[in-house]
Amino acid sequence: MALDTTDLNSLGFAKAPADTRVVVAMSGGVDSSVVAAMLAEEGYDVVGVTLQLYDHGAALAKKGACCAGRDIHDARRVAEEMGFPHYVLDYENVFRDAVIDEFADSYLAGATPVPCIRCNERVKFKDLLATAKDLDADCMATGHYIRRMTGPAGPELHSAADPNRDQSYFLFSTTAEQLSYLRFPLGGLASKAETRALAARYGLSVADKPDSQDICFVPNGDYASVIEKLRPGAADPGEIVDMDGNILGEHRGVIHYTIGQRRGLGIGGLADPLYVVKLDPDTRRVIVGPKEALATRTVPVREINWLGDAPFDSRPEWPLSVRIRSTRPPREAIIRPVSATEAEVELVVAEEGVSPGQACVFYDPDGSRIYGGGWIHKG
Repeated sequence: MALDTTDLNSLGFAKAPADTRVVVAMSGGVDSSVVAAMLAEEGYDVVGVTLQLYDHGAALAKKGACCAGRDIHDARRVAEEMGFPHYVLDYENVFRDAVIDEFADSYLAGATPVPCIRCNERVKFKDLLATAKDLDADCMATGHYIRRMTGPAGPELHSAADPNRDQSYFLFSTTAEQLSYLRFPLGGLASKAETRALAARYGLSVADKPDSQDICFVPNGDYASVIEKLRPGAADPGEIVDMDGNILGEHRGVIHYTIGQRRGLGIGGLADPLYVVKLDPDTRRVIVGPKEALATRTVPVREINWLGDAPFDSRPEWPLSVRIRSTRPPREAIIRPVSATEAEVELVVAEEGVSPGQACVFYDPDGSRIYGGGWIHKG
């Protein structure tokens, strides 16, 4: 029976699922596996693609990280179970150039980088998306917990139905053009338990596979050891000083510290606790101060990706909510554009531990829409 052109399939196309090709970005985890299985069961022309992002042999024995050797095997197995083709693409050089090198350099510069955002922006939603188009796919689907909705001006980005799984902080740099091509089938699910139940229903071998916790190329969250390998000499010792420049002790390398850190400073005998308030890699100094010194209300942001309907710099200010750490809820703010890609963000209530290198993501204070965001810098 011919499909009525007024009807849209579940991916938003006016044709039968069998005539709709979708590339699924498969990490080997349960989320992307469920997306692939779900679309295959619905009858779509599914093509699974997994990226090999770093040394396959070294990764083979490492569990709990995306795109390692074990995960490539798991993704391939799901494709075999569900009967669709699966390809592995070697993106090691791209990943090193676009993600790992910047991660190392920004960490050494005293920032707190978020490489998962850069990976989405520069690898998955750029190079992999281009590959999907080369394969004549109508769209690309991922296992991210975020929603794509169609608004009056086109596709909009919205936070996931389950706030505990929402990944909007890591996807703010998705452009409007990319959004028109991407699909996120899991964004409307109520919980991760629902995803695992689907995996069990499809009989997937990854149904009980644990979620990955670490950044894929940083085993056990040990940033410092990775940086030392990438940038020998990065762990040179230096001075711990207070905000007036008085020397309080020695540290074992700026890379071992982050802004807001309190424990592990090795400074004893003080009446009040001290926190890392600034890192100065040029002088190899770790500057510490009282907790109130961490509080700030003004946040300079650049490299802004704007997802609003009107141009970003068409208004003097935007009253929105912002999230400055993935683990914190959005807070009320006023965003004042400096240019089309730069802004000064004024937090209505001061926040502690605002760190260069983190993202500042813009949210609708009264709804679920995400208006993009940018990168916090030193100003």
